[in-house]
Amino acid sequence: MFPGVWRHGDWIRLMPHAELGATGAIIYGRSDATINRHGVRMGTSELYRAVEALPEVLDSLVVDLEYLGRESWMPLFVVLRPGLTLDAALTLRIKAEVRRALSPRHVPDQLFQLDGLPRTLSGKKMELPVKKLLLGADPDSVMKRDAMVNADSIGWFVALARQRAGG
Repeated sequence: MFPGVWRHGDWIRLMPHAELGATGAIIYGRSDATINRHGVRMGTSELYRAVEALPEVLDSLVVDLEYLGRESWMPLFVVLRPGLTLDAALTLRIKAEVRRALSPRHVPDQLFQLDGLPRTLSGKKMELPVKKLLLGADPDSVMKRDAMVNADSIGWFVALARQRAGG
């Protein structure tokens, strides 16, 4: 990270190569679009592919909230087709599909139905800002509302973060 200048989304290690008089890099992989459940890393797109293949699900967003010294909490937020409700049966189907397509470790801890998920103007799911919000960050410090398609979707996540914090 180069504050105020640039942020790279991959885990990377820069290494000097004295014999070449240059610097090389080892890129380890994405740091922002991965979840690490019990030591098994996976890209969030794999989970989206499994969940959004279900005919009821239009959109989804997942974050893994890792807590030092405590178990992580991985909620899955879904937008369903109009007229549908996330009931116990659909929750079980979604969890079963994640278990089947990915692994038991990647089954979300809790599911929530929303009307819309936060996206950038270019359509990217805002995973990292949602994660930071749920960890207690100030919304204005983690996102620019005028760079979002649906900035009104953020209020729900702020309320959930307050509820989880006990306030």
